[in-house]
Amino acid sequence: KFIGIDFAMQGMCVFSTGKRAEYPMFYQNTEKKLAREQRKLSRCQKGSQNYKKQKKRVALCHEKIRNQRKDFQHKLSASLAGSFDAVCVEDLNLKGMAGGLHFGKGVHDNGYGLFLSMLEYKLEERGKYLIKVDRYFASSKICSVCGKKKEELSLADRIYYCECGNRMDRDVNAAVNIMNEGKRIFAECA
Repeated sequence: KFIGIDFAMQGMCVFSTGKRAEYPMFYQNTEKKLAREQRKLSRCQKGSQNYKKQKKRVALCHEKIRNQRKDFQHKLSASLAGSFDAVCVEDLNLKGMAGGLHFGKGVHDNGYGLFLSMLEYKLEERGKYLIKVDRYFASSKICSVCGKKKEELSLADRIYYCECGNRMDRDVNAAVNIMNEGKRIFAECA
């Protein structure tokens, strides 16, 4: 049983089944509270007792975000590893995406790289496979039904339209293509 996963800015990732991971964006939701706590810290005199207490509050805020993110990723990766024999993902340059495309906070809040490493070791423990598809594979531009490649496709186009009549969410289309490419790679290696 195979599944394809495509990285998405909103909701972390999209599956070839059509579902989204529905990642709650923990950092984004806590950003105002964190900013308030950091502002309070900047007003405290360095070295004072209040400064130490406030520093601890800021650290706890960061720790809570980190723990929420890890908990979500562990649960999602465990359910995927338990349900599927092979998971196909795109081998992305996340550091480049965070810096080059001005998605910084969004990419880092997702924690997609950490999620993939969790998924990899959980699949390995169960004797299952994580298949990485080349990052230059045009997963978004190829129609998952007829296989025709669309040359012009901007990031603003959220729905994929094809001449064959295929009309689906762009990310779901990409996830299906990643799954099909992963199956092809798996068949070659086996």
